[in-house]
Amino acid sequence: MARILVIGGGIAGTAAALGLRKAGHDVAVFEAHPDTAEDIGAFLTLAANGMRALAQIDATDAVTAIGFPLTSLRLLDDRGGEVARAPLAGADDPALRYRCLRRGELNAALQAEAVRRGTPLRHGARLVAVDAGADAVTARFSDGSSATADLLIGADGLNSAVRRLVVAPAARPRYAGQRVYYGYTDTAPAAGESCAITMVRGSAAAFGYAVSPAGETYWFARVTAGPRAAGGAPEPAPADLRGELLPLLREDATPAGDIVAAGDGSVMATDATELPLGTPWRAGRVLLVGDAAHAASPATGQGASMALEDAVVLAKALRDLPDPRTALTVYEHHRRPRAEHNITVSGAISRGARTPARDTPAAPGAPREDDALNRLLDWDTPLPGLPRTER
Repeated sequence: MARILVIGGGIAGTAAALGLRKAGHDVAVFEAHPDTAEDIGAFLTLAANGMRALAQIDATDAVTAIGFPLTSLRLLDDRGGEVARAPLAGADDPALRYRCLRRGELNAALQAEAVRRGTPLRHGARLVAVDAGADAVTARFSDGSSATADLLIGADGLNSAVRRLVVAPAARPRYAGQRVYYGYTDTAPAAGESCAITMVRGSAAAFGYAVSPAGETYWFARVTAGPRAAGGAPEPAPADLRGELLPLLREDATPAGDIVAAGDGSVMATDATELPLGTPWRAGRVLLVGDAAHAASPATGQGASMALEDAVVLAKALRDLPDPRTALTVYEHHRRPRAEHNITVSGAISRGARTPARDTPAAPGAPREDDALNRLLDWDTPLPGLPRTER
């Protein structure tokens, strides 16, 4: 049993804690934010792969108690006509169905589940220094307290303090070419059935929305634009954000403009950002996971699901392999190609470029990528070690 510190109590950190505790380790989580409500206005979707990962750490019930399922995808043209419809992966399995939910509610649910299982979780713990030695690692916090363990997991997001202090001080998130708006309203005109996510091919914005069973519409828009000016300018008011977005949506005869205009608040905007390929993930006894390691633009909608995959593979690596150094090496071997492919694909979508294919096509008769991922995530399947050529 290893003693492990997790820095960051968001999706990546709490899921990692759940997985590591299931694998038999002593885990404590430290979160800089004073409560669980960070980003409560934004929403996200968990894809089937993310839901599969949750099932491996026995967290399905905690997450399906919030949000609502999505079982189909609709595509509308710029006149509002439906041009395609298809079931989403996992639609026939309640445990694997896509799920739409608010980020703050997901954070709260995972944190509550971690605490229920006996994992200490401390809010308001802002990391200021890390002392990494040959045999242990110590985290130091702004209130003068500290904690020492065998390993430290940096799950503290895009602007990770762990990455800046220890793993990759020179790495900086970069702008991925789009501004992303999020909002929700319960006064939008009827725009589609519940349990479907609808994507709109707009002339000046990519738009998507989902309607909950209670009639609330969750929406997002991605707009090609320059980054917002740096320097700590105040966040624009919701009305100003709507004023930026509505003229672009009104260029087309789709439901998008009416959906955005219907709300009277609850709008936020953020620049799409990503970490450069090849950003280091580990240094000695310190490892980055989730957005701290491989943040991608949100175009593929895979950020949260990738973090959940990380949690399962890391827990299995530290369960199945003989020592922490080997475990972290094998973890990175399995996770980096998939995570960086997501960065590349999502960035290409945000920049309007051709979506790249995998560098190496599968050999005839090789297992499908989904099958390989499912085996990698399956809790009862031992994690493969390094190929002989990489040992």
